[in-house]
Amino acid sequence: MIAFWALVRKDLRIFFGDPRAVIMAFAAPILIGSFFGYVFGSMGKPADRGKIKVLVVDPQPGKVTRQIMESLQKDPMLDVSASDLGDAQSQVKKGRVPVALLFPPGFSEAAAQALFGGSKKPEVTVLYDPSHKLEAGMVQGLLTGQVMQSVTRQAFSQQTTATGLSLPFEMKEKALAARVGVPYNSYAHSFGGMAIQFMLFMGIDVGLGMLLLRQRGLWRRFRAAPLSKGVLLGSRAFSAMLVGMLILAVVFAFARIVFGVKIEGSIIGFLGICAAFSLMTAAYGMLIAALGKTPEAARGLATLATLLMVMLSGAWVPSFIFPAWMQTLTKFIPPRWAMDGLDAMVWRGLGLQEALIPIGVLLLSTLVFGTIAVLRFRWDAE
Repeated sequence: MIAFWALVRKDLRIFFGDPRAVIMAFAAPILIGSFFGYVFGSMGKPADRGKIKVLVVDPQPGKVTRQIMESLQKDPMLDVSASDLGDAQSQVKKGRVPVALLFPPGFSEAAAQALFGGSKKPEVTVLYDPSHKLEAGMVQGLLTGQVMQSVTRQAFSQQTTATGLSLPFEMKEKALAARVGVPYNSYAHSFGGMAIQFMLFMGIDVGLGMLLLRQRGLWRRFRAAPLSKGVLLGSRAFSAMLVGMLILAVVFAFARIVFGVKIEGSIIGFLGICAAFSLMTAAYGMLIAALGKTPEAARGLATLATLLMVMLSGAWVPSFIFPAWMQTLTKFIPPRWAMDGLDAMVWRGLGLQEALIPIGVLLLSTLVFGTIAVLRFRWDAE
């Protein structure tokens, strides 16, 4: 038993000998738990909850539709604005707005008459992004309540005798994607999200591998060779990029063969996003190696940062449940642009132009990460 406890004490001394590793061992689960608790807890608080964007197309506004519009705009869960049909369809197809409501001409009068079952019910069309069906269902529920209130108020101001009431309108759902007739394949989004997550974890491995090489003194030996820091770091980054491209190729090939996931949009745009994200992941690994002191300390911090980036990218949790400030924050998270770009090219069926901004953001992130890594990289362990 003496030897047993001696080995235990030795392991504990090693663990507590690196203060950064100790801090991250406790801080990571605390911060992630607090993050998830705040996000899901804010769903019940109107002041903190993110709003669902809704476009309303009303070609012939009437008293009822104006009242419905005003009531929906006051709802704390919604961000409602008027639009025309073409803009609404474009915004939903591109994933910029999850839901659009199309009222038919003369809805106000037709709904008031249909309340008593005496005429044909007008039809409201709900256009929605197929990856946001949950939000579409919530909006439909809120719309039904507001229509009943407004139509009932209008009908009873004109007619005081009623033999029976019925729902004064019908609702038709229509999922929109850029390719007409292409059904939404939920595996496309899930495979994209998981590919992004494990690409980032691959970046962590790259960074930790470099820290281990430095810890063992191998970088000092490389320095003795007639090779510059840029050549050594650049070769490591390029090899990491090739591995990242291979990961994406295998993941999407499996998704295509087994689950029928197709690249419905621009093939060039898809390859561009894959290449840009692979470069960014390699630069992310270089950044970890440049800022980390020991593999143990860097592992905890990098894992925490990666998990938070993956969650904010929308790969795990629908971003509409985030508080409004957090939804704005996601615009500064590179994986969010990779996620949006892959969605646009894979199942939304969008063209090359929709890939240019995500590619640009990812390349800019690569430049920033890479520059910091080169400037901060140290040949010797402290």
